[in-house]
Amino acid sequence: MRYGTRRNFVGRPLDVYCAPPFAFLLRPAARSLARVQHDLRDRGLGLKVFDAYRPARATRDMVRWARRSGNEHLLNGYIAERSRHNEGGAVDLTLVRLASGREVNMGTAYDTFSPRASTENAHGSVLHNRRLLVRSMAAHGFVNYSREWWHYEHGRPARRLDVPLGCSR
Repeated sequence: MRYGTRRNFVGRPLDVYCAPPFAFLLRPAARSLARVQHDLRDRGLGLKVFDAYRPARATRDMVRWARRSGNEHLLNGYIAERSRHNEGGAVDLTLVRLASGREVNMGTAYDTFSPRASTENAHGSVLHNRRLLVRSMAAHGFVNYSREWWHYEHGRPARRLDVPLGCSR
């Protein structure tokens, strides 16, 4: 869970991530994600989750970072002021090989804010891997955000949540 660490595009844990973060999704999305994981096992693959539920304050922290750092252009399609992550219905993930735990080549790193990260903007094995992830997720009700090969949403929009993760505040 990258946003509770320094290993993300902001370079520090986002607001309200106080303890090592964990993945949280609403129950229907979590159950569907477990079915995706089960289906991939026969191929020797699994899922690695980068982000799931994100408190609304953390999303606001990303927006403030974009404005302060001169990266306001990222607010046009990459950093959302209102995110399905805040509802527990979105997940960012990739494929991994179960035997080694190593990530499958998806062509760009997670959170690459560039047209290269668009799901269909790839060739050869990278395009094959991205499409495999799309098909596997779609089979269980997830929809890919085409500008980010890693981002999937499940179900209808719900109420925005702002519950801190691992915090006493």
